[in-house]
Amino acid sequence: MADKAEAADSFYSRMKGLLGRSNFPAGEALIIGSCNCVHMFFMRFAIDVIFLDKNNRVVKALHSLKPFRITPVYFKAVLAIELPAGTLASTSTQEGDLISIE
Repeated sequence: MADKAEAADSFYSRMKGLLGRSNFPAGEALIIGSCNCVHMFFMRFAIDVIFLDKNNRVVKALHSLKPFRITPVYFKAVLAIELPAGTLASTSTQEGDLISIE
């Protein structure tokens, strides 16, 4: 899914997320710890988002989440991975898949 992943695990890095970026190249990911909901306020581009449970199993996969949207809260999720739009479709990632984070 991604060759280059960045962790957002502090309060500031989680709040900032991808804000301020003008693009999100293929092969990159942002892993947001302690996260069961994301917002797209002030974003400039759509992204894919997967929410994982404590076993790294996909709870929800959202394709091409557009700017100025907010996701529902996924109570079983403990982290979110933001990916460039189209990544989930190209990798056939879906709910129930087990994700390896290295």
